[in-house]
Amino acid sequence: MIEQPRSTQRLARVVPPAPERRLRSRLRALAKAHPRYGYRRLHALLLREGFAVNHKRVQRLCRDEGLRVRVSRRKRARVGTSTTPGDRLQAQFPNHVWAADFAFDQTADGRVLKVLTVNDEFTKTALAIEVERSITGDHLVSILERLVAVHGHPMFIRMDNGPEMTCHAIADWCRFSPTGSVFIEPGSPWQNAFVESFNGKLRDELLAIELFHSLLEAKVMAEDYRRRYKHLPAPLIARLPHTERVHARLEQQQPRTHKDTGSLKGLLQVMSVECSCNRRASPSPINYGAAEMARQGCTCEIRSPVLKADISDL
Repeated sequence: MIEQPRSTQRLARVVPPAPERRLRSRLRALAKAHPRYGYRRLHALLLREGFAVNHKRVQRLCRDEGLRVRVSRRKRARVGTSTTPGDRLQAQFPNHVWAADFAFDQTADGRVLKVLTVNDEFTKTALAIEVERSITGDHLVSILERLVAVHGHPMFIRMDNGPEMTCHAIADWCRFSPTGSVFIEPGSPWQNAFVESFNGKLRDELLAIELFHSLLEAKVMAEDYRRRYKHLPAPLIARLPHTERVHARLEQQQPRTHKDTGSLKGLLQVMSVECSCNRRASPSPINYGAAEMARQGCTCEIRSPVLKADISDL
C-alpha cells in the first residue's frame, strides 16, 4: 500500500525471556572456562548445575552464540630437503648410499635408550650401533665424522624426517661435505627398507630378549652384536643349527679370515671402563658374555667404554 520494498522491512528483535537469558549467560561463561568443550559436555555441566534443558537446545544456543569448537589442525612436521630424489636411488657400489635410523629401548630402571643404526646399503654392513640416553643432531654429526674417518665419505645418506635428521647441524654437514642427503617421504618407512630390516633383526635378536641394567651394558652388547652381524652365515645355510652354520660359513671364507674368526680367541677384546668418578677399571677380556663385565667395578653412571682392539683390524 505504501510501495516500500520488502527488503527494507525488519521485524523487531524478540527479547528472550529471563530464564533463557540466564541460560545463555551461563552457557557463555562455561564455554569461556572450557574453550575445547563441545555442546554435549556443556549440556552435561548445565544439567549438573540444575538447568532443565535438553542437548538439542544447547546445540542450537551454542550455534546462535558462536560457541562452536574449532577443529584443531595437526602441526605440520618439518620435512628435510633432499639433494637428489630418493624414491629411485639404489646403491650401486660401496659407500654409495648409507642409511641411518633410530630404535628405542629402555634399561631395567625404566630410563630410555636411544639406538642409532647406520648401514651401508650395498654391502649390508652395520657401520655403527650407537646407544645413548639422548642423541641430538650435533651428536649425530660427530658419529658420522667418526665413521667417515674410517670408511670414507658416502655419496648419499638416506634418512627419515625426524628432528635429529632435519636439523641445521645435519644440513650444514651435508652442505660442506661431498655427501648428499636423501629424505624419505613422511610416513613411508619402506623407502628406507634396508635399515628398517636391520632394526627389526636388532630388536628381535637383541633388544627384545636382553634386559639391560645400565647404559654401559647396552653399549657393550650392541657393539658385540654389530661385530657378530658382520660374520652372519649365508642365507642358504641359515636353517642349520648354530654350530653347523658357523663351520659351514668358516669353510667359505679365506684362510686368513678363517684363522682370525674361527676361534674364540679372535673374538676376545680388551676393554677399559671409565666412569663418572674418574676411576678406570683394569682392562678385562670380554666375549659374547660381555654383560657380566659391565656389572663389575664401579656402580656409578658409566661415561664410555674404551675399546683397545677391533677384530676388523686383525
